[in-house]
Amino acid sequence: MSEYDVIIVGGGPAGLAAALYTARMNLRTVVLDRGPLGGQLLNTELVEDYPGFESVLGSELALKMGDHARKFGVDVRDFEPVHEIVVEGNTKVVRMESGEELRAPALIMAAGGLPRYLQVPGEKEFWGRGVSYCAVCDGAFFKGQELAVIGGGDAAVEEGEFLTRYASRVYILHRRSELRAQPILVARAQANSKIEFIFDAHVTEIAGDAKVQDVLYEQHGEMKELHVGGVFIFIGFTPNSSLLKVHVDHDEAGYILTDRNMQTSVEGIWAVGDVRAQLTKQIATAVGDGTTAAVSASMYISALKDAART
Repeated sequence: MSEYDVIIVGGGPAGLAAALYTARMNLRTVVLDRGPLGGQLLNTELVEDYPGFESVLGSELALKMGDHARKFGVDVRDFEPVHEIVVEGNTKVVRMESGEELRAPALIMAAGGLPRYLQVPGEKEFWGRGVSYCAVCDGAFFKGQELAVIGGGDAAVEEGEFLTRYASRVYILHRRSELRAQPILVARAQANSKIEFIFDAHVTEIAGDAKVQDVLYEQHGEMKELHVGGVFIFIGFTPNSSLLKVHVDHDEAGYILTDRNMQTSVEGIWAVGDVRAQLTKQIATAVGDGTTAAVSASMYISALKDAART
């Protein structure tokens, strides 16, 4: 069993910002992540909207954030998945998949989320054989091929444009008649001769043999087929709030509800970044969330120590 002042679950921008601040305030801090540090930064080729960086690789920014946190003594434990989180009195108990148990009075949930699935025939069957949820990770495997991107938000449009550096053509299929992505991203994609938009397209199946070969979709009552070598799905993601086995208030989609200090409905638990309900999911807002939660957690721990002395 290991004891800390603050346990941070998730090593993306929100979690690393929180860790930086709690460590600077001389709190024993650990960051846990089931994979490498960086969170959604690792699925982003270029970051161009974070103050101070006109353009920086997502992986490079993740590395800088991790190194900065380590400089102040944060115990970083990547590639160590969390099994569950429970509460015993004022103590937050994190049970790892390895069987180890970590304990602290304060816990900051920064666990982000997982890709949302289309849930159509062929999606699971061809995962890793033409179906992907990360253009940066897998795009290079599809050089010279025609690809389909499913979705109409920022991620779909941005990743669709990224894929044009490898693909001969990229089809962006969206179930509605208009995109939800930022106008600047849409304009950039529309100016790319390799991108073609297909609207009002409801994907019904992903088909193939050993690998993906076709996307079947319904458009205005007519079934159509698109021959592609790969399908990249960007239709949102599901927050990892289910790790908490104690009830915390959340919205209908599972995003955790917080107050202005990032405090959840459970005393001593904060939620930051993509796992909490908020207007936008940006690196800048995630860092702000983490900073706010860290300061609030520090005040909470100080109050507990003061109470113990009286």
